[in-house]
Amino acid sequence: MVVVGGGVIGLTTAVVLAERGRRVRVWTREPAERTTSAVAGALWWPYRIEPESLVGEWSLESLAVYEELAALPDETGVRLVEGVHAGTRLDSLGPWAARVPSLRPAHAGEWAAGTALWARLPLIDMSAHLPWLRDRLIEAGVVVEVRAVTDLAAVDAPVVVNCTGLGARELVPDPAVRPVRGQLVVVENPGITTWLTAVDPVWESSTYVFPQPGGLVLGGTAEEDDWSQAPDPTVAERIVERCAALRPEIAGAGVQGHRVGLRPVRHAVRLEREELPGGRVLVHNYGHGGAGVTVAWGCARRAAGLAYPAA
Repeated sequence: MVVVGGGVIGLTTAVVLAERGRRVRVWTREPAERTTSAVAGALWWPYRIEPESLVGEWSLESLAVYEELAALPDETGVRLVEGVHAGTRLDSLGPWAARVPSLRPAHAGEWAAGTALWARLPLIDMSAHLPWLRDRLIEAGVVVEVRAVTDLAAVDAPVVVNCTGLGARELVPDPAVRPVRGQLVVVENPGITTWLTAVDPVWESSTYVFPQPGGLVLGGTAEEDDWSQAPDPTVAERIVERCAALRPEIAGAGVQGHRVGLRPVRHAVRLEREELPGGRVLVHNYGHGGAGVTVAWGCARRAAGLAYPAA
């Protein structure tokens, strides 16, 4: 079988399939380090993803895996880090929130004022996690090949799993999947050890600060139907300004780099099985919006079950 796509969804799906004893090949248009997944700030949290009725279960399954992987942070890139979701209330979240053990209203000492939620959640360093996934595949005997696919139905395999993200727009084709552009700034960390997200109606998107091993990741934007992958200096300045308003020690921190990624947003994740001529099977697993990392393991298990239903 072939998994098409080498981002976090494709690699995780391939890991699940391979470790269930399937012979798997991964075909990816570009190396994992050049995918949208590599740009992600990667805090576990369901963001810009539907349908809510299913996302909660996928997210919780993935949370359990990341909590295990956090035992080896240097290898897996997964750490459990404390932080605050400012401007978020428990009653604004789905039923899944009640099953996140550490999630609770923040105390005054954890957030200065207003409504906020405190949690200890997985924060994933994608520069370590993606290579770890790839190494796990290699250990399982999976070949990861940089190879462009122009026709899913022409892939020579009895089972094909489509994990192409935004690429599905042209490849399927599926015009329902579209880009939501996210821009980040990486600065030197002045000593911040907790993450922070803040929802402010004045701004077009949330503001967040994620302490990663390689620097402090500042965000962000959510620009719908914007295909530009070039960093905008004006937007970068505004991101730093917003973050410094929340954490003043960020002001003056040296800029280390800029990142831009295009989230593959869809009205609902497409996770379904399609029968092809000749008895072949095509499974779709794409459209995870801003929560690919958050739901990766849950969706991978569903995709594996669709590819090889239990007898």
